[in-house]
Amino acid sequence: MVRMDPNEPLRIPLERILPGEARVLEAAQRSLSGERRGLRGLWPFLGPAFIAAVAYVDPGNFATNIAGGSTYGYTLLWVILVANVMAMLIQSMSAKLGIATGRNLPEVCRERFPRATRVFLWIQAEVIAMATDLAEFIGAALGFHLLFGTPLFLAGLITGVFAFAILGLQARGFRHLEAVITGLVGVIVVGFAFEVVLADPSLPGVLGGLVTPQFVDSGSVLLAAGILGATVMPHVIYLHSALTQQRVVGADEEEKRRIYRFERVDVVLAMGIAGLVNMSMLIMAAAVFNDRGLTDLSDLEEVYLALGTYVGQHADIVFGIALLASGLSSSSVGTLAGQVVMQGFINRQIPIFLRRAITMAPALVLLAIGVNPSEALVLSQVVLSFGIPFALVPLLMFCRDRELMGGLVNRRVTTVAAIVAAGMIIALNVFLLGQTVLG
Repeated sequence: MVRMDPNEPLRIPLERILPGEARVLEAAQRSLSGERRGLRGLWPFLGPAFIAAVAYVDPGNFATNIAGGSTYGYTLLWVILVANVMAMLIQSMSAKLGIATGRNLPEVCRERFPRATRVFLWIQAEVIAMATDLAEFIGAALGFHLLFGTPLFLAGLITGVFAFAILGLQARGFRHLEAVITGLVGVIVVGFAFEVVLADPSLPGVLGGLVTPQFVDSGSVLLAAGILGATVMPHVIYLHSALTQQRVVGADEEEKRRIYRFERVDVVLAMGIAGLVNMSMLIMAAAVFNDRGLTDLSDLEEVYLALGTYVGQHADIVFGIALLASGLSSSSVGTLAGQVVMQGFINRQIPIFLRRAITMAPALVLLAIGVNPSEALVLSQVVLSFGIPFALVPLLMFCRDRELMGGLVNRRVTTVAAIVAAGMIIALNVFLLGQTVLG
């Protein structure tokens, strides 16, 4: 596959892709021409945002949302709502960059920034990718441990086998990988819907938490920063642009605008579902733990045991299954993001299975020496927060560049909203880091 002009998006001939992908792309072209409408017209474009959405329901979100609910009840629900709206905006911009340019965010950085800047961005992005993998890999291992009593190190090895199997689906085309990832997200959705029904939360408390922005004390501010910090993940900002850059390629500006309109619906649906899952985590913790005065639960193993004790009806097992699904799906997505980072910033690539083996090594070491998994999750979230500005700021710069984006350049109101969102996220992460270091 040769790109004749590096400034032109790559168009993939249908005869050179897998039959399943060809059917999707042919359906997408019929949607763009107006032959397919409604849900049938939207269907070929669904998928990229659901893969990206996995990062918004990863094990790190389990830790922060459950801590928020157990400690402060329904008070911080509005934080999740605000964070989710920010996520929709940021992921829409990432998807739009791929559609408009035919290149992903790291590739555009390589083209537009000096070599020293590119190398720095690549190194920090690799560190972020490893921290991401640490959280997600440990989360999956903890899921195996809770469900089957498997020693954590052995659980980590089993996690590696499953992650390799999921990544192997790439060889069968993007639709297979999207289907499995979406299915795992579905497991998480069903799991927490079940938990919320069993928890029997207070409806006035839920509505009050959603519509009343407030903090109880300095600790609630810190936890709100943690929830926001665990929501917007730098690696998935890089990845989303890669998922859209060559999936369906527009022939002209008008076609690109139509593709973006479809992808925007994909983002709203996927991020909306992720937001509901995060809210469900906090609501469950508020109803089950905070209402019983159990306000100091932060360890996920303690949460698992407490659900079995206070709720019963296999609530602990369902929680463990949801955690396992979260860890397996997000770990695979983290590895894909690592590939995008290396290929984009330095134009190098290693076999994806070798990358999977390298990035899971730190997690296996931590499991082998007996580090508390929940503490490792918290540490990984702190490391991740360092990388947010280095993904958000370039994305903002590029999406407001008319020469680069053409007809999909940000409108002024979009740019202002994105600057405000990025400023809030960066400021809260700096606050979180400061409190973590000083604390």
